[in-house]
Amino acid sequence: MVATTTAPTITACSSDNIQVSAKTNYLKAEYYDRASEVKAFDETKAGVKGLVDAGVTEIPRIFHHPHNNEEQQFYESSVHEGGDTQFSIPVIDLRGVSDDLFRRKEIVERVREASETWGFFQIVNHGIPTSVMEEMREGVRRFYEQDTEVKKQFYTRDPLRPVVYHSNFDLYKAPSTNWRDTFLCPVAPP
Repeated sequence: MVATTTAPTITACSSDNIQVSAKTNYLKAEYYDRASEVKAFDETKAGVKGLVDAGVTEIPRIFHHPHNNEEQQFYESSVHEGGDTQFSIPVIDLRGVSDDLFRRKEIVERVREASETWGFFQIVNHGIPTSVMEEMREGVRRFYEQDTEVKKQFYTRDPLRPVVYHSNFDLYKAPSTNWRDTFLCPVAPP
């Protein structure tokens, strides 16, 4: 079986969590040459944005996620009537992280738990001005909206490059490809 999920929709948002809804459909899997399809996709150096810009009307098979029993149980336990999936994205509040050792340990534990369980989370009260975050998002948006030929100059699988643009760091190893492109620009000291 292959599980395909519609684009998630945020249905509610609070300081403790974000409610997201998505529909999951199950398709019968057939054999295909995934390695060749992945290689062809990667060699375009256009990423997912390139597919969107090209007007793709059907999600390519490399992006279909096979599901195992554990995934199926997760989806079935969170599917409501009508096929809607409901789940909460962890939100971690950093207020007091620098002032209180007990609070710091509590926050570290929440980060560990969210990382292991979800692989991502939202941080609030981090002290970064909204204007800085908005300009960062706008800078990333400007990068992705550039001509594909310009972005190809930065497309690489070498994580040691100062600027890295690619689609999925584990593209050749993962059983399925995530519908995303990645732009990395390390800013912390080595």
